[in-house]
Amino acid sequence: MWQSSPPGSIYDYIRVASFSIGPDGLIEQWSRRAAGLFGMASDEVVGKDPVEAFMPAELRPGAHRRVAEILDGKEWTGVVPFRIPGDDGVGGLAEIYVMPSETGAGERAALCIVVDVRALRRIETDLAASQAIFGQSPFGFVLFGTDFTVVRANKRFATVFGGEADDHRGRTVDDYLTRGEAERLSGTLKRVLETGDAVTDLQLVGTPPGTTGRRHWSMNLYRVHSGAGRPVGVAGLATDVTQRHIAAREAASARRNLALLNEASARIGNSLDLETTARELLDVAVPVFCDLASVDLYQGLLTGEEASPASWGRHQESGTGSAELRRVAHASAVSDALPGALSGVGGGAEAAGDTGHPALGAVHRYPFHSPCAVALRTGRVEDVPGDERGFVHSTLAVPMVAHDVVVGLVQFSRTKGSEPFGERDRALATELAARAAVCIDNARLYRREHERALILQRSLLPPGDPEAAGLDIACRYLPGNTATEVGGDWFDVIELPGHRTALVVGDVMGRGLRAAVAMGELRTAVRTLALLDLEPAEVLSALDEVARGLGTPGGGERSEGFGAGGGAQWPSRAAHKSREADLSEVYLATCVYAVYDPVTRRCTFANAGHLPPVVAEPGEPALLLDVPPGMPLGVGGEPFEEVEVELKEGALLALYTDGLVESRDHPLDEGLDAFRHALTEPSQPLEDVCDHVLTTLDTRHGEDDIALLMARIQGLAPDAVGDWRLPRELRSVARARELARTQLISWGLDDLVDTTELLVSELVTNALRYGEGEIRLRLLRDRTLVCEVWDAGLVQPRRRRARDTDEGGRGLQLVGLLSAAWGSRRTPRGKTVWFELALPDGEPAAELSVEQLLSMY
Repeated sequence: MWQSSPPGSIYDYIRVASFSIGPDGLIEQWSRRAAGLFGMASDEVVGKDPVEAFMPAELRPGAHRRVAEILDGKEWTGVVPFRIPGDDGVGGLAEIYVMPSETGAGERAALCIVVDVRALRRIETDLAASQAIFGQSPFGFVLFGTDFTVVRANKRFATVFGGEADDHRGRTVDDYLTRGEAERLSGTLKRVLETGDAVTDLQLVGTPPGTTGRRHWSMNLYRVHSGAGRPVGVAGLATDVTQRHIAAREAASARRNLALLNEASARIGNSLDLETTARELLDVAVPVFCDLASVDLYQGLLTGEEASPASWGRHQESGTGSAELRRVAHASAVSDALPGALSGVGGGAEAAGDTGHPALGAVHRYPFHSPCAVALRTGRVEDVPGDERGFVHSTLAVPMVAHDVVVGLVQFSRTKGSEPFGERDRALATELAARAAVCIDNARLYRREHERALILQRSLLPPGDPEAAGLDIACRYLPGNTATEVGGDWFDVIELPGHRTALVVGDVMGRGLRAAVAMGELRTAVRTLALLDLEPAEVLSALDEVARGLGTPGGGERSEGFGAGGGAQWPSRAAHKSREADLSEVYLATCVYAVYDPVTRRCTFANAGHLPPVVAEPGEPALLLDVPPGMPLGVGGEPFEEVEVELKEGALLALYTDGLVESRDHPLDEGLDAFRHALTEPSQPLEDVCDHVLTTLDTRHGEDDIALLMARIQGLAPDAVGDWRLPRELRSVARARELARTQLISWGLDDLVDTTELLVSELVTNALRYGEGEIRLRLLRDRTLVCEVWDAGLVQPRRRRARDTDEGGRGLQLVGLLSAAWGSRRTPRGKTVWFELALPDGEPAAELSVEQLLSMY
């Protein structure tokens, strides 16, 4: 079967031609390739002497001898120059192979094979260059045939995949790569061969023979053609980029770690709650850094023990294990089909007497020699062995260290399929745990401070349900939640002489322990001033002076030194500057002070920058009382005004702080209107009214403290009051005794008649002796019996010890011994002296002892 040589064969490249010489030494046959090589058609050379036709003149004599020898039957090979017709110079250099032949008649002839030496040398150079590039390249060269088997590979390729270069002929991609990678490369080879589109930087992963490490290669593929343009295969240039991949992975890991730390800074510590902070840490770490994670905190830290933090981690005795910890958080990015692996790994914890992985909220210990206990004891990161099923293969036990104190332990775990933790990961885990530890320690310190402030704050509030004559009282105090600091809100109910009652609500500006302390100091001052029975405006004026004194360190200005030229110096003013500024913030306060008289049902108000009281009378809408607000306490310089209001029986009076009516979501006016509308049914039980107000208003509880003090007006009944005016004469003493006796008998208080007569006689006698103007006697019966004697004198009675020779001076001592309480107060027109007796309870009255009687002498 005939088969033509395809175009672009090797013969085309080396330019092989032939011609024959007859017995006469002349050219007998001339091939087409010879015509192409020498540039002469057959009709131009056939029948001519080849020496004369092609050789230069100076070479012809020798050439004729060679032709003669050839025709005598001698072979010859040589390189001869030849001349292309029409060219005066040497046209080329030919390598001629001359082989003797015979004609049909037995005559001698010759067959000449001619090769263009220039084309041959060019091919040899190209082959040498190709071989050098292919064989000496530091990159792996491989040539795939059209059947995708290896046709040729260089030494570098063989170095990576073993054996000699020739050993790889006939192999396929399945001999080098895993199934998935081999299928991907095969598909790429097929596409390149079919389309001719080159592929660059094809990433492949595999394991070279005899090694265990995974390698990464970048492969460039392009289609290879013959001289005629026919595809003959696909060439591949493979570069080992494992180091570059590792560097890129490390750079990506570093970027990821930096991003993770940045996220941790933003997300961890937003709450001052210990458990919430632990969950924030795991939200950051899972699944970006690890697959599983858990946090254990010392039980002593969570229960708020006052012992030093270092004592939490101390073991009871050597070998007993870690101190008690509580599992406060865990997180997982994998399926929950393996609950044991999700709660914790490798720690060997003992919880509730059982050995296993502690559940969320469980209190447990780690065995003394376990990696977790070692990490807690030493403060260093420990590697924890994986579980027996091989689900978790890499775990880090990282102690949470804040200010050189271990507060807990966090475990980071990676499951099968994830890369094990490296040194960079250990450093990142330590940093994450440290940041969370600082936040947890801050939360611990804050909680301790917060709890102390709450204890202080609540200890300063009235205990139980306050009681007052002529008033039904209900109160509510709602502190801000743990996300806010303790505030300075307070309220108080103070019993005053004459069955009167002082109602107080205040709010110290600022937050925290200092605000609570300032509130306590101001509340104590209010109580002290109230016991002096001053008018409401006078109480606020004195309280303003107290507040300004509290806002200055030491209560006043300090000199710069002890004296001129003195060596010792007080601390400079600059050293106190920041502290003074801080203290001045918390010692500004608002306050409303009201005094209610149940006999007249009149209430006197004074306001120091506080929200106005609200009054809801039966059948009427609630109103804001028009009480001049005045300046806050601590500002000073402005007097306070009083407003007296007569309240109807059954009216509702409400005092409150701004946390009840003000929030970020609505203005104060809206809150006040909502509060007034919530008091639409003041006739309900007072406790129900308080609950209704708190559930109706949008108080946004937690943003600020709320104090609410409500009082329903229940004035003393007319028959519970005895009020008489006596002339300034001696017989008024007997008249006063008679009036007191008659009134007590009508009230059924016969047991108090003798004591009351005696004490009334003493007070009226003193009013006649030391007082001025008309005398007024008043008896009030409520929870106790109160007797008041009024006169126009301004001199306050003073209790003194009488001498043995004195005939008088023992009246007030007698009043003090026989009464439950006594005192005096100023009035707009003089003074009032009063005493109080407890109502009889059926038991006989206690008699005065000898010591008490002798104390008057």
